Amino acid sequence: MDADQITIITRLLLALLIGGIIGLERTYHGRPAGFRTHSLVCLSSSLLMLFTVFQWKLIPDVPIDTIRIDPTRMAQGIMTGIGFLGAGVIMKEQLAVRGLTTAASIWMTASIGIAVGMGFFFAAAIAGVITLGTLAVFHRIESIMPNISYGKLTVRMPRENYLNENQIKKIIEEHAIKSFPPSFTLNSDGKMFEYKMTISTKDATKFSELAETLRSKENIHEFSVIPIGT
Repeated sequence: MDADQITIITRLLLALLIGGIIGLERTYHGRPAGFRTHSLVCLSSSLLMLFTVFQWKLIPDVPIDTIRIDPTRMAQGIMTGIGFLGAGVIMKEQLAVRGLTTAASIWMTASIGIAVGMGFFFAAAIAGVITLGTLAVFHRIESIMPNISYGKLTVRMPRENYLNENQIKKIIEEHAIKSFPPSFTLNSDGKMFEYKMTISTKDATKFSELAETLRSKENIHEFSVIPIGT
């Protein structure tokens, strides 16, 4: 086995290793793009960059002065393709958008694969450590940080027996939830009166408590409390 073959094997295996480690973190958190996806993304990016490293040996009969090296063009093509893969893991569930972090990790994994393929090992290793730290440590920091949770509240009541705006707001405020100005709709041939408003709280569990209270109100025909998150 010559030196070039050792170089190729080393870079591909290193890309597979770093991509796999990042993917394990995503798999642990139950994300659809996990261990295998990140491994293959990093591996494929490294392989494609190896084409630019060994292109003279791939086309030996071409005069060397006719070859123009521009590895950035290959990198641009890789990142364009990764954009489609990243978009595929972003899902919209009603008003919540999920998968943005996984899409970003796939993009970062491709960048690491490019660095490994070019032999930029130190930068690839540091980027891998930083990426894992961002995904694991920052996730814990986010979970303990105080934050405001937002939601969309919809309440439907019979027209002849409905709660007015002040009554609805009072119920909401009793649960330490802030409400924003609502919209009003009369639908179902004028039989149902509907409120729609944005609500917010510092404790997301208050949404479920509000739902229980609304469920107990006999004059509320339908309601929905939809958290807005990423």
